[in-house]
Amino acid sequence: MKTILHKAGERGHADHGWLNSYHSFSFAGFYDPTKEHFGELRVLNDDTVKGGYGFSKHPHENMEIVSIPLHGDLEHKDSTGRHEIIRENDVQIMSAGSGIAHSETNANKDREVKFLQVWVFPKEQNITPRYEQKTFKPEDRQNKILTVAAPDDEQAVWINQDAWFSLGNMDEGFETTYTVKKNGNGVYAFVIEGDVTINDQPLSKRDAAGIWETDKISIKANSAAQILLIDVPMQFN
Repeated sequence: MKTILHKAGERGHADHGWLNSYHSFSFAGFYDPTKEHFGELRVLNDDTVKGGYGFSKHPHENMEIVSIPLHGDLEHKDSTGRHEIIRENDVQIMSAGSGIAHSETNANKDREVKFLQVWVFPKEQNITPRYEQKTFKPEDRQNKILTVAAPDDEQAVWINQDAWFSLGNMDEGFETTYTVKKNGNGVYAFVIEGDVTINDQPLSKRDAAGIWETDKISIKANSAAQILLIDVPMQFN
């Protein structure tokens, strides 16, 4: 088994006034040669956007882009004509494929929106751009690890990669074991809230640990906690 620890305070940081963003991996003006990617996981940004502001329309291609609102509402528009509001407990995925342009803005003028934006390299190149979002009830992930993005689960949003995203809300003292979904995959465990121990490694809010060359990981909540698990191929293409 191999592991890597990414402490919250070691992330890249950019404060643009309207946008306060923390980068788990090299992004924009932040570059760390040891944090270019974790297998096929390329970006995990922890963003806070002021009311009424957001990312204006910009293009992407051949990237799987997952957005997970933590607080507030995110407004999505794209070049296919789609216009959606993504709320807390929703998960959105956009397969950029052969090319798409989109904007993501705070849907409210009077409060912040906080969300995680995650990029994963695709399995197949140049597919027709695709969009999907679903709502996942908090009670369905209370003291459970709930799959929210997958290539093989109709209850989750579909991703163009052998990757699985899971969320868990845990009471203090809860313990569980997560089984890696595919041989050769690793798991990037990101603590959204609280304190946990993963494979004997204590982690606090916004800390992360990458774990690979194992088929299971152990998880214990040392306080009420919320975690995101990103199960991705480690063979980087």
